[in-house]
Amino acid sequence: MRIIFRFLKKYRAAALVAVGLMFIELMIELLQPYMIAKIIDEGIAASNLQIVMLWGGILLACTAVSFGSGILSSFYSAHVSQSFGYDLREKLYEKVQALTFSSFNRFAEASLITRLTNDIVQLQNTVFMGLRIMLRAPLFVLGSVVFSLIINFKLAIWFAAAIPFLFVFLVWVMKRGEALFRLVQQKVDHVNSVLQQNLMGIRLVRLFLRSKYEEGRFSSTTSELKDRTVSAMKLTELALPVILFVMNISVLLILWFGRAQLELSEASAGEVVAVVNYAIRTTGILSIMSMIVVNFSRARASGLRIEEVMEAEEETAQAGLKDSSKKNAQGEIKFEQVSFRYPETNERTLSEISFHARPGETIAIMGATGSGKTSLLQLLPRLFEIEEGSILIDGRNIQQLKLHDVRSGIGFVPQELILFSGTIADNIRWGKKEASMDEVIEAAKLAQIHDTIMQLPKQYDTWIGQMGVNLSGGQKQRVTIARAIIRKPSILLLDDSTSALDANTERALLTALKEIKCTILLVTQKISTNRNADHILLLDDGKLLEQGTHELLLEKSKLYRHICESQQSREELKHA
Repeated sequence: MRIIFRFLKKYRAAALVAVGLMFIELMIELLQPYMIAKIIDEGIAASNLQIVMLWGGILLACTAVSFGSGILSSFYSAHVSQSFGYDLREKLYEKVQALTFSSFNRFAEASLITRLTNDIVQLQNTVFMGLRIMLRAPLFVLGSVVFSLIINFKLAIWFAAAIPFLFVFLVWVMKRGEALFRLVQQKVDHVNSVLQQNLMGIRLVRLFLRSKYEEGRFSSTTSELKDRTVSAMKLTELALPVILFVMNISVLLILWFGRAQLELSEASAGEVVAVVNYAIRTTGILSIMSMIVVNFSRARASGLRIEEVMEAEEETAQAGLKDSSKKNAQGEIKFEQVSFRYPETNERTLSEISFHARPGETIAIMGATGSGKTSLLQLLPRLFEIEEGSILIDGRNIQQLKLHDVRSGIGFVPQELILFSGTIADNIRWGKKEASMDEVIEAAKLAQIHDTIMQLPKQYDTWIGQMGVNLSGGQKQRVTIARAIIRKPSILLLDDSTSALDANTERALLTALKEIKCTILLVTQKISTNRNADHILLLDDGKLLEQGTHELLLEKSKLYRHICESQQSREELKHA
């Protein structure tokens, strides 16, 4: 639970106040049975009304102080726990944003969501319970035993003997519960994953008539969650009956031997009542401790899951060169014998790739599925680090530049189109938050989407649904391209981002992109696109087979010529 103490340091003053108030409340509760014994022995038994009124008044005043202390302690405990949860959630989210992609890929999206929500709530509840109950409960038990032994040692021994056994039992339950609840949290991850996939693909599910199948899959995962939860709860719920059984036997023994001591005048009625009172109150506290054990077991499991993310490797901003800004960025790109493999894989994804893109050139990248096209693009903004070789932008090795400086000069349109809930203008401005409306319109015009937007009822204020469901594929592609080029990047990466565009729109788009004077790396499978490119890279199985212009590759590359022939007739090819 190191993570709790690390984030609680900031609130130690408020936590100490909460604990201090809790101690006041605790001491008064421990003194109450003693004061009741005084009222019985010195007041009621002796028919002394003044003693009854004196101790009764003290008891009433102490109860009022205890009530006030409890309210204030709860307030400070809630403040600490909620503030702790807020800070931890902010830090964990910040950590997720900074994870390397190899680290990020270790955790499923649904699992990260569960850790940011459910796991942190578990820790919040534990902090609150720790300040209000978790520390108070064992201290109350210890104090009750001590006071009982002081009042009547012979009676209290039957009460005190049960405590070590119950302590060992609760520690065992806690350790076993931690492992079980960690499995429960993993099943929650699985349920969230299935639910997320179903909701994101709801249209496909209905189109393929797979609703019943998805219902069965969801039912199966929730059934597994139920079984795991029941197994964990069986163990933890065992604690309460055991506590009640042991403590009730203890109370019966106190009453039995208390009667004998009363007959022998070895104990007073007030002493018997006080020891029984301590035992009964301890029974209630131990019952609460059984719930504490459940929460603590869950919290430990959640804490370990959060620490797992916190300790994962994150991106490090390099110290960089003295002049690493993009003020004079030209967009020149050089790959020199670049090799790359994804973490935890044996085979290289890219092997000894070398090419040179001059400022303002358009480089088309072709290749079969799995040839490494997307991987090549992802190396430029350092989403992954290369294994061998070097990548240079404007003559500077990107591994010696700050991540911020590398990425601020790059516009990226991924193959998986992602739009955010908000207006069209908001989504375009997402690439440059301070962009004016004129800049938004200019970017939309360059992306060939302005005319389409103007035909919508609310134009740029049109609300985009989740993942852009109310836009066509081509419209989404052009909005994401506008989002990338509003940054006015020196390098623009388009990962098959024109696949949904017709030939005329694509031609107009590529012509318009020349106006922003950036170097373009474009993954495409269209020969028509290649004709407009300055240079073509032909990849296969992670290797650069050929490179050159469209005309040059037609002459010297059989593979490229075969691709061309598959897309157009031989007659068209002759006139290409």
